[in-house]
Amino acid sequence: MKLIFAIVNNDDAHAVATELTRSGFSATKLASTGGFLMAGNTTFMICCETASVDTVIGLIAQNSRKRKQYVPNAASYTADEAPVSYPVEVSVGGATVFVTDIERFEKL
Repeated sequence: MKLIFAIVNNDDAHAVATELTRSGFSATKLASTGGFLMAGNTTFMICCETASVDTVIGLIAQNSRKRKQYVPNAASYTADEAPVSYPVEVSVGGATVFVTDIERFEKL
């Protein structure tokens, strides 16, 4: 058995949850926050057989997409010493996935 932790952007969480359920996988959803942008994420915990790990990761990949977002940059100083902040384009979304071994799993 394996435990998959999948951290997904909130914009994609509904699609991921729907597809996991449709495909017969149970998942526990946890609200989480990313450290870089401090944006909302959803962390899914999915326990499955070892043979199903690639299937689950594939479903997550198909339903979570990367997108571009502009975020404020730290203020820099120009020649006349006036602080200027320029937005920086960053890639957000997609999923971060961790897979761990499970010694015991019970659904009570």
